Amino acid sequence: MGDDQSLASKKTAFTLFSKSSSNTSRDATDSASKDRNNQRETYQPPDEASREEANILRAKFFVALIILLAASVVGALTYLLVKDQEKTNFENQFAGYASEILTLSRQKADEFFSALDAFSKNIASQAVSENALRNTSWPFYAVPDWSIKAKGLAQLTGVSDPVVFLYSIVQAEERDKFNEFASQAIPKWYQESVEIENSERNAAQFWHSTIPFIHFSDPENNLQPGPPPTNSESIPLLQYYPLRLPPTFPSMPTLYDTVYATGSATLVNVSRSIRKPVMGFTLVDPNTDTATPGSLIVQPIYDTPNSDAKDRKVVAVTGIRLRWLDYFKSVLTEGEFGVIVVLQSECPNLCTSRFHSAASSVVTYRIDGQNAEYLGDSDLHNPKYDGMEITDVFVDLGINESELPEGTCVPTMSLHVYPSEDLAQSFHTSNAMQYTGVVAASFIFTSLVFLIYDYFVRKRQAKVMERIMRQDKMVASVFPTAIRDRLYQSHEKQQKGSRGRRSEHGHFNDDDFEGAPMADLFPSVTVVFADIAGFTAWSSAREPQQVFVLLENIYGAFDKIAYRHGVFKVETVGDCYVSAVGLPEHVDKHAVVACKFARECKMKMQEVTLKLEVSLGPDTGDLHLRTGIHSGQVTAGVLRGERSRFQLFGDTVNTAARMEQTGERHRVQLSQASADLLKEAGLSKWIMPRRSKIFVKGKGHMQTYWLRKTKAPKIKGYMTNDMNTVAETDDTDEESDSAEETGLAFDFDTDQGMTKIERLVEWNVEVLSSLLQQIIASRGGVVHDIKTLSSAEKSIGRDGRTVLNEFTPIIPLKRFEAGDPHADDRLRAIDMGDEAKSQLRNYLSEIAGMYQDNPFHSFEHASHVTASVKKLLTRIVKVGEGNGLPINSECKADINDVNLHELQIGHCFGITTDPLAQFAVVFSAVIHDVDHPGVPNAQLVKEKTRNAKIYKKSVAEQNSVELAWDMLMSDEYSALRACIYQTESELRRFRQLVVNTVMATDIVDKELQALRKNRWETAFSNASPPSVENDDDRKATIVIEHLIQASDVSHTMQHWRVYKEWNERFFMECYGAYKAGRADSDPSLSWYKGEIGFFDFYVIPLAKKLDRCGVFGVSSDEYLDYAEANRDEWVREGKALVQEYVGKYNTEHSGNML
Repeated sequence: MGDDQSLASKKTAFTLFSKSSSNTSRDATDSASKDRNNQRETYQPPDEASREEANILRAKFFVALIILLAASVVGALTYLLVKDQEKTNFENQFAGYASEILTLSRQKADEFFSALDAFSKNIASQAVSENALRNTSWPFYAVPDWSIKAKGLAQLTGVSDPVVFLYSIVQAEERDKFNEFASQAIPKWYQESVEIENSERNAAQFWHSTIPFIHFSDPENNLQPGPPPTNSESIPLLQYYPLRLPPTFPSMPTLYDTVYATGSATLVNVSRSIRKPVMGFTLVDPNTDTATPGSLIVQPIYDTPNSDAKDRKVVAVTGIRLRWLDYFKSVLTEGEFGVIVVLQSECPNLCTSRFHSAASSVVTYRIDGQNAEYLGDSDLHNPKYDGMEITDVFVDLGINESELPEGTCVPTMSLHVYPSEDLAQSFHTSNAMQYTGVVAASFIFTSLVFLIYDYFVRKRQAKVMERIMRQDKMVASVFPTAIRDRLYQSHEKQQKGSRGRRSEHGHFNDDDFEGAPMADLFPSVTVVFADIAGFTAWSSAREPQQVFVLLENIYGAFDKIAYRHGVFKVETVGDCYVSAVGLPEHVDKHAVVACKFARECKMKMQEVTLKLEVSLGPDTGDLHLRTGIHSGQVTAGVLRGERSRFQLFGDTVNTAARMEQTGERHRVQLSQASADLLKEAGLSKWIMPRRSKIFVKGKGHMQTYWLRKTKAPKIKGYMTNDMNTVAETDDTDEESDSAEETGLAFDFDTDQGMTKIERLVEWNVEVLSSLLQQIIASRGGVVHDIKTLSSAEKSIGRDGRTVLNEFTPIIPLKRFEAGDPHADDRLRAIDMGDEAKSQLRNYLSEIAGMYQDNPFHSFEHASHVTASVKKLLTRIVKVGEGNGLPINSECKADINDVNLHELQIGHCFGITTDPLAQFAVVFSAVIHDVDHPGVPNAQLVKEKTRNAKIYKKSVAEQNSVELAWDMLMSDEYSALRACIYQTESELRRFRQLVVNTVMATDIVDKELQALRKNRWETAFSNASPPSVENDDDRKATIVIEHLIQASDVSHTMQHWRVYKEWNERFFMECYGAYKAGRADSDPSLSWYKGEIGFFDFYVIPLAKKLDRCGVFGVSSDEYLDYAEANRDEWVREGKALVQEYVGKYNTEHSGNML
């Protein structure tokens, strides 16, 4: 019962902490001290509960085992049944395929024989008619229009590459007369066939290759052609289709006596004997390496077409040769596959070949849908499917064996159909496993239903206990033990008295503050204040997201260091990180731990900022940590109320804050109290006294100390915590710039090995790369070869005009219409390629090298301008993105009643939808001061320099464009150019954007400024409305020019420290030019008033223009506020600063003057 009450009291105690902010929870987690694990309260279940839990687990184990066995049996049966069904489906499917093949094959055979029978009857009928007219008879008859008739037969039977032939039966006594007849008839047939078949050879050539009498290959005369024996019957080949000379024959096969062609003679004799058509195996193109199995079909021709005539006589034989490969095509439909067909003849093959020594009468084919494949001249089916064989007689002419001469084979053929392995595998699915899994899962799920109630009860209990344990651990790490226990007791009382209720508005009641405050006195604590020096000025030139990226990275690194050293993180106030050592748990050497922590944070700060400079831009690496440390007693406790948390109070906290405020960048300042603790610990060598005492409000003058640096081993990624290895520094002048201020104490393997210019190049690479990726994405995957643009690239800037003369008041921007898929594709991450990125890096490195060593007009300033351009481009108003910005007052439409995409384009004039325009503006910012000589254009004109003679005005700006453009057009940057543009229109638009943007940076030329002012009034003045056609393009062009102008002087519209730094640089450049004799007047005499006039007549009006155009949202207000504040500050301090500038210049150049 007591345990339950304790648990209940703790549950109610956590009501207070739910009022704390999310920062409190994170602080509590990160600030756990090194001894917190020993102080953490844990909960152990009683022994009885443990034993009961074990019994339940054993029972569940046996139930699970039984379920597993049952599921295995059912699953096995399911598996076997499904597999058996798959086998049945396979057999049925194959049987259907086989039946289809056999049926279609017999049907084709019937069609063949019917067509050949009709062909023979047609010849017989025509012969009877013509013989009656000419008083002739067989064999002295040649079929007229033979090629047409034979071709029709081939088309009717569907045979590709057929051979149709006609054999005449010539008796011995008719041979001479037949030879004379053939010598007259065959040339006519040749001529007729040549014309019909469009043969490349003429009839004379064919006749020249023809032996003009019945002949055979005489074996007694080396197979030379000769006449057959005079007392024997001849069956010469009289006509055939197509007409050609076989490549393996020395002469035409015409008049060759088939009696001596063993295979063909057998079929002819069988056909004559049984007076029926017959079929036999043969080879197509037998004497070539492409010989394939085929068949000869022979049909007798009678002397009368009357099939009922009993005394009709066979006078000739016709036939056709076909390929089995063609025959078996199209016997299955698409999608049916994997059938093996074995074709077998009872008679031997009619033909042998020098390529096929033993021509087989068994061939194997594979049929897949409409296609057939010849596998070989033997039975090649898989023997494991013998039991599934389906066979049938393919060609059975009903021949009586007794009708044939003795020893003659009955010409019949049979088909044997088998499944292939592929067909079998197509029925081997995962269904058996899936069904088995479903059955097993269902069985198990059903069996476990009785455990559901127990599961949810235990789950709820576990969640409650887990939450209580987690909150208790959080409280233990955030609050000291005594405060934590008092919180428990206080809320237990509130629960009994029904106090601590919230009001209807969610705020605390007055009763919540009854009882003594929960606080403790910690007598020995060291407090550390660490502030980011230069952060306010740095953040004024950055986007909000970039500010938080920096803080999250730095504070996240500090949190890890604090956790490792057992330092308690109190809170973060702005850019100041507050921590303490010695609470909530006592630490003996708290000052030593605080110094280790501060030193490590200082080094980590430098490491992180140098790494982030590539992504966050210029001056990020110049940020440093300014740290103050003081030791003493601290009052700490829970300040009750809204968002209550553990807080520190007392003089120690204030003094630590003063140590930070009076310290220096990249240094750790300790009070006398903290220094004494280090001395007591024997670490006096860690500190050195500051040369002069500092004045602290409320304290007077105090002696403080600097924490010395240490040197760690130069190991990649290694940072020592051993503070006992110390290298003494030269402390003859503690106030001088030491290595601690100019470099790192620890040697990290980071980007700090790069020069600042190299880091700026890398940052510019990242900025331009992201814009190039958007350009590539906007093309929607369309790629062109820019080699076709070589002439256009060479012509641009070479037409005799100066850069300034290329200026145009309106540049058309590319806009993605609503619904265009490319508008969203631009946001995808596109890889621009390693080669293009390498060329971009090399190009920017060359550009950086082309900047002269000027204090102001330098690559560092160009990068500062680029950062401002990037910031303004990202701040361009995007309507409807939750930024809380009002629509420009000129836009009368209700955002809910118009297309959001169209409204965004109209409001931003299309700038946000044209990635090439954005790239061109940023590119122009990078190159706009290339090779700037550090003197005004007027001075260059006065000096009559070479460039001044060429350009007349805007000398430096035009020269910058020419130099940067010529370098970009060189062959070594072809891949980079292919990313920027791929068509001539893109090339010219890019050039025009660069020219307009860079030329806009010449703000001194009064004529150009007047033109810009008139164009601005034309575009944005209600008194003179522009034309509708070019309204957005005109405004976009002007906005881009004013964007680069604002960025070029962005230091005047940023934090005072940023303005003062660049103002000093510009003064040093102008004053140096005066001292070098390149200026008529001393700028120090007019600098103060000149800056005021610059603010009044250029900077502030320019900031107001940015606000008036309604494109840049809150950035225009921010720029205007900073500009007015800097102007007021300059009025107060400008005169003194000018004198300071002059003195600094004289000091830095005193050696040169001597």
